[in-house]
Amino acid sequence: MFLYYLRLSALSYRRNPILSSLMVLAIAVGVGAYMVIFTLNFVMGGDPIPQKSEQLFHVQLDTGDPNTQTDAPEQLTYLDATALLESGGAFRQTASSKFAAVLEPEGDDARPFSINGRGAFADFFPMFNTPFLYGNAWDSSADENLQQVAVLSKEMNERLFGGADSVGEIIRLHGYNFQIVGVLDVWNPVPKFYDVNNGPFAAGEEIYVPWNIIRSLEMPRSGNTNCWKIPEPGWESFTNSECVWIQYWVELRDSDEQADYLNFLNNYATEQKQLGRFPRDLNNKLFNVEEWLLEQEVLPNETKILSALAAMLLAVCLLNTIGLLLSKFLGKSAEIGVRQALGAHKGSLFTQHVIEAGFIGLLGGVLGLGVAALGLEGIKRLLGDDLMVTDWIHLNTEVVAVTIALAVFATIFAGLYPIWRACNVNPAIHLKTQ
Repeated sequence: MFLYYLRLSALSYRRNPILSSLMVLAIAVGVGAYMVIFTLNFVMGGDPIPQKSEQLFHVQLDTGDPNTQTDAPEQLTYLDATALLESGGAFRQTASSKFAAVLEPEGDDARPFSINGRGAFADFFPMFNTPFLYGNAWDSSADENLQQVAVLSKEMNERLFGGADSVGEIIRLHGYNFQIVGVLDVWNPVPKFYDVNNGPFAAGEEIYVPWNIIRSLEMPRSGNTNCWKIPEPGWESFTNSECVWIQYWVELRDSDEQADYLNFLNNYATEQKQLGRFPRDLNNKLFNVEEWLLEQEVLPNETKILSALAAMLLAVCLLNTIGLLLSKFLGKSAEIGVRQALGAHKGSLFTQHVIEAGFIGLLGGVLGLGVAALGLEGIKRLLGDDLMVTDWIHLNTEVVAVTIALAVFATIFAGLYPIWRACNVNPAIHLKTQ
């Protein structure tokens, strides 16, 4: 019976193609526009590591300028990061920061090129569930002994070694030899929660090295740096300054560990106050992943406004669809009246027209996917240079399914009143006119 009603829906579309096409177009525009904003919110506001987001915490120490009213700095100084690392007060912990360097590939024809790298500790990889294609991360001894080891991204491994297992190979980076110990599989969390300061939607790093190496080899730093006291020239002066440039994360498994660690941070800050640092009142904080994304306003307020506008556009399109469906179904009043007189049950007529409305919604949803794809492509072109990477802006399986479902159910909902009106006509009136 369902297939029979679908066939009737197709025939009804052919009998009145202009009115039906207007309804499909209205649904496509409304749903397509709404799904563009839905996709942006779905990706930008999603949980990038749902398995552990409540156990990972960004550390914020208030080492800011006492003469300003700004919030606590978003990053840590070298002094504080190293002190926290030496304390070992968390289950897992890592400082990390970006660096830039020149990589010299082997081969006479190969030209050196710049890479985007990150210094981190061994805990970085198990903390953030980074998947490995070959090998593994380095261990804590590599951090302590300043071993020149590296982990490559999958893309960099393909560029240098054609995608082969490169564990054990040597690369020359910043004039020094590094041994490859691991190659990551595809890993590009969106948003890039572990370093929102340098762009929550920026491209991932290509090479990872032990964080202590950055200082020992004086590798060029990259990324956001803020100083409220200008340091003297040189690495030694910079690392002893009040400049913040390091992202610091800890893994705390339960509420007791969280309370203990926050208490530890406050005690550390109190000690630093006695040494003449931390001039402001205690304002140290721990933010889990979702709290940190909200704190940093990774999802811009503009998207909320656009969501409201898209919802209003969808509502307007549905109102137009109600009017068009009312016109179409009431135009079939004579047919419905005759069928009722011949014994057709109202429930069957209602079901038939619900399926017909769903058929129109299905067509509108398919066309709406095209509208949404065009809208997302436009956003990629407008924002690509600012976001640096736009691979995450696409219609994935979940969004396609939601688009089709939204179009079908929205059209059925819009058609309930017109269907009810059409199925409650007085058949006697139409029998007299036949």
